[in-house]
Amino acid sequence: MSQEKTDPLYALRHSCAHLLAWAVLDYFGSKVKFAIGPVIENGFYYDFNLPREIKPEDLPALEKLMKEKIRGHHAFRGEQVTPDEARRRSADQPYKLELIHDLAEEKSPISYYTVGDFADLCRGHHTENTQEINPEGIKLTHTAGAYWRGSENNPMLTRIYGLAFDTKEKLETHLRLLEEARKRDHR
Repeated sequence: MSQEKTDPLYALRHSCAHLLAWAVLDYFGSKVKFAIGPVIENGFYYDFNLPREIKPEDLPALEKLMKEKIRGHHAFRGEQVTPDEARRRSADQPYKLELIHDLAEEKSPISYYTVGDFADLCRGHHTENTQEINPEGIKLTHTAGAYWRGSENNPMLTRIYGLAFDTKEKLETHLRLLEEARKRDHR
């Protein structure tokens, strides 16, 4: 088993990416198109095609929604599906359909993970329940543009970045170190 499958921080951060996607769906509505949401060092991101440009007030609102969802103590449930079932579930999600096509071509397993009323194409690993995530240990930090699959020939998506730690203190320490590094770089 790979380290990511056994690392509790990996599961926490991957779960936060799903919670962000769920919050974005609730916040922006059904016109959102979902791309990918991987774990990165110290956190996660998720790429979206949004119905409008993101505004400065959107990140705090999305973070608040995420924390409400965490406090709801929702379980993460995974299930494998056939390519046809995956295409049916993601019929209005062009980026997911492209990923499903690739997985089917590779004959790779296709699975969805559900938390609350949000389901996403995903290979896993997550926390068992959102109660394993400390809401005070997460923070949405910034956005950026990102081309789908890294190609300038593909659509530009909105990438939302977040930090996730198991304690508020570790998050605050990380934020302090980032601020100190930023100040050094601007001298």
